[in-house]
Amino acid sequence: MRFSVRLLSSAAALATVLALPLTAAAQQITVSAAASLTDAFKELGPKFEASRPGATLRFNFAASGALLQQIAQGAPVDVFASADQATMNRANDQKLIDADSRRNFVTNSLVLIEPATGGTGVKSLQDLTGTMVKKIAIGKVATVPVGAYTKQVLDGAKLWEPLEAKFVQADSVRQVLDYVGRGEVDAGFVYSTDATIAGDKVKVVATPSGHTPVSYPVAVVADSKQKDLAKQFAAYLVGDEAQTVFKRFGFGKP
Repeated sequence: MRFSVRLLSSAAALATVLALPLTAAAQQITVSAAASLTDAFKELGPKFEASRPGATLRFNFAASGALLQQIAQGAPVDVFASADQATMNRANDQKLIDADSRRNFVTNSLVLIEPATGGTGVKSLQDLTGTMVKKIAIGKVATVPVGAYTKQVLDGAKLWEPLEAKFVQADSVRQVLDYVGRGEVDAGFVYSTDATIAGDKVKVVATPSGHTPVSYPVAVVADSKQKDLAKQFAAYLVGDEAQTVFKRFGFGKP
């Protein structure tokens, strides 16, 4: 798990913190969020903290399915933000979230990309069957929502089985992006926001349809010890300030 960590510089500093009232120490929450939210959330974190003196956010970014597994295993998480409804549904079924706190906060779209330079000239899904395309990066279907969206698209086009031997499985959408950006694969499926973050390293060649709408839900984790602050952050994500940042990163409104 990758957390932003604030280290104490001395034993004296630690003693000072331990001497503070519990209310001060209680203003920290951990947010586990889908990898595709990394850049937007890192910008939003300081903004949220600034609006609530004493509040501190820690972020943990990974594939939504992996984050759910961590929460199920008892990881101390206060807020869960998933890149799909299916993973949040599983969290709800397992009673791992406060169902009343669940809300949708952004949308996204699936895109097919290839390396910006040295690509094979893929322009459509059908082109992936060509002999020039040797490797296609996809998210692991069981744990990475972008992989599940990809499978829906390729199943609909009757291309999943014909292409299966070419798949390079990735642990997150950002790993798919890295594989394509470094030219280690010939193509890959990511979100449009990830392709934008990659800049001139990748090229969007198609925006396939035929998948469940890419909608991101957020919810307070049932075992959170800081539910008030967690609820405030979940509500903040649908507010004007956060939505302006999401729009700049290419996300759509819920």
